Amino acid sequence: MTADNPLGGRLEDDDYPAYTMGRAAEMLGTTPGFLRALGEARLITPLRSEGGHRRYSRYQLRIAARARELVDQGTPVEAACRIVILEDQLEEAQRINTEYRRAAEESTGRTEPPPEPRAPR
Repeated sequence: MTADNPLGGRLEDDDYPAYTMGRAAEMLGTTPGFLRALGEARLITPLRSEGGHRRYSRYQLRIAARARELVDQGTPVEAACRIVILEDQLEEAQRINTEYRRAAEESTGRTEPPPEPRAPR
């Protein structure tokens, strides 16, 4: 996690395909101004193409879509960004906890079937 990227290095996990700002806004059913607002709130930092154009990965679009849901429900952009960051951190912590518990059970010889996958939000 860095000041420029509160979601950590995970943005590089899914860099391609990367969509232009106009195409990304169209896919989200919003305006480029909304994506700029998310950037100003430091939720997503656009990737840059060789020509210097802003591009957004699928991961970034998923994050932006969640923020858009919250904003549509009346949450201010800054608050929506903080909520999305906390949700992402919680999801990551739960994944790490599951992996840790599974490894601990395997080391003691006890294994249980993996938990059922949760439905995405």
